[in-house]
Amino acid sequence: MTESLYSLDHVTVQYPDGRTALNEIDLEISRGERVVLLGANGCGKSTLLKLLDALVMPTTGRMSFEGRGLDPTVLKARDFAASFRRRVALMFQHPEAMLFNATVGEEIGFGLRHLPAEAARERVRHWAAFMRLDGHLAEHPSQLSGGEKQRLCLACLLAVEPEVLLLDEPTANLDPRTVGWLIDWLGEREITTVVATHHMALAPELGQRAVILSEAHRVAFDGAVGDALGDLPLLLANNLAHQHRHRHGDKEHVHVHGHPVWGRG
Repeated sequence: MTESLYSLDHVTVQYPDGRTALNEIDLEISRGERVVLLGANGCGKSTLLKLLDALVMPTTGRMSFEGRGLDPTVLKARDFAASFRRRVALMFQHPEAMLFNATVGEEIGFGLRHLPAEAARERVRHWAAFMRLDGHLAEHPSQLSGGEKQRLCLACLLAVEPEVLLLDEPTANLDPRTVGWLIDWLGEREITTVVATHHMALAPELGQRAVILSEAHRVAFDGAVGDALGDLPLLLANNLAHQHRHRHGDKEHVHVHGHPVWGRG
């Protein structure tokens, strides 16, 4: 039996102004699962990732991690909070939100302060080289390009060797080489991943399970990626597809974000 990692029971998250970000979410995520999070802009994908990282708390409902309720009181326990932060890592959609140290080297090493100094330096060197940032270690992160900042954020997360990776649009600023590497790297690791993406064509490579959030901020679909991408009415209903008709003779094709996935004679 697969061990449950996260459990969300009727979780609602509301903004301070009363607007709803997530509405009555029921969700179970097992250890080692690779989940792809899909949905139109504003449906709550980023909020769900922040919820799983315990950066926001349910307004109503209950969330647990390994059977232990996640709430502000639990997170005030120093040992649990330190362990949780090492085990669970979130990459924000906008890299600038994660970068605050004076140099690239310090940024990668920030999460490694619990390690002996030489071990931390070795991990910094390894991930800087792996992400092609070894020539920028002494530079301020603001001097990097958008793609370099994205690679820096990945280096910061992967250096900590987390058990759970929560990635918000991780391929947005990456070059094709790095996108390919990231997909391969994730596929080779036995870690739990939840990846929000708007690149529908990448969804099957980023995970086996798809969770679609509706524009009403609810779970509209939870199942196999292939089933989700093959269900045109589902995609249309959740603003993940648009009907752009293109005719060849007596055939009509419908495109999803520019890629023909369905047609009829």
